[in-house]
Amino acid sequence: MLLLFWADCSPSPQDELAPLEVQFHSLDFRNVLHWKHPHKAVKNLTYFVQHKIYGDKEWINSEHCQGIRAPECDLSQATSDPREWYYARVRSSFSEGFSSWVLSQRFYPQWETTFSPPQIKVTVTGRIISVQIKPPKTPLRGQKGSRIRVTKLQKLKFRIYVMHNDVEEAAKAYGVPAPASALIEGLVSPTG
Repeated sequence: MLLLFWADCSPSPQDELAPLEVQFHSLDFRNVLHWKHPHKAVKNLTYFVQHKIYGDKEWINSEHCQGIRAPECDLSQATSDPREWYYARVRSSFSEGFSSWVLSQRFYPQWETTFSPPQIKVTVTGRIISVQIKPPKTPLRGQKGSRIRVTKLQKLKFRIYVMHNDVEEAAKAYGVPAPASALIEGLVSPTG
C-alpha cells in the first residue's frame, strides 16, 4: 500500500510581506523601533505599530505610527518610564490585507539605552583646570516644557583623566556626578 501526503509549505503572502528584524534602538532614552522591509516588498507597503507594557493584556496603537512608510517608529513617549519592560509589534499592509504581527524582544530602557557624549567646557587658569559637564538631553519634556537631561532618569558618573603627552599623570581620575563642575588643582608643569 502506498500513501502519498502533500502539504503546501510555501509561505503565504501575509508571511512574505511581514516586517523583518523588529528591534528597539535607544540613545539618550530616545527609544525608536526599527525593522527591515520584507524581501519581497511591494509598492505602497505601509506599516502599523502597537506597543504595550510587559504584563498588560491589551496592545495600544502607537498614535503616530499607523499607516507609515518608513521602517521605524519613535516610541519615546510611549516608553518613557525607564524602569518598565516594553514590547512592540509591527505588521505591514498591502492590497490583499495585512501581514502577521512581528514582535520585538522585550525592551528595558534603563539597561538598553546608550548615552551620547556630554558637553564639556574646560577652562585653564594657571595651575587650575575647571571642567563643566552637561549630560545629553532626552526627547522627554519636563513640567515646564523643556527637555530633561538623562541624569533625571539615570544616575551617571563621569571620570576625568589628566593626561600629558598621551600618558596619564599619576593615574589621577576624578569621579564627577553629573551635571557638575570639577576643579582640578595643584597640577605640576612637566617642565618644572
